[in-house]
Amino acid sequence: MVKYENQADLKVYKVKYQNEVGKNDGNWFFVEHQNQADKKIFFVEYENQADLKVYFISYKNQAGWRNKNKSHLMY
Repeated sequence: MVKYENQADLKVYKVKYQNEVGKNDGNWFFVEHQNQADKKIFFVEYENQADLKVYFISYKNQAGWRNKNKSHLMY
C-alpha cells in the first residue's frame, strides 16, 4: 500500500458486499477466512518489496489500473 495515489499500480475500492466485486477492476472485497479468497494479499513493510502497489480510494468510480502492465498479477 502506498501513501499517494500517483505511486500506485492499482487504485482499490473496498466494496461492502461480495457481489459488488468486478472483474479485475479494482473493486475488492475482503473475506473473513483465507480459504474463501480468490487471491491472497500480503502487505509488506517496504514499497520495494511489493509486486503490486495499491492505493485505497474513497469512491468506487475512481477504482482501476494506473499501470495496466501489472494487471496480469490479479488474474
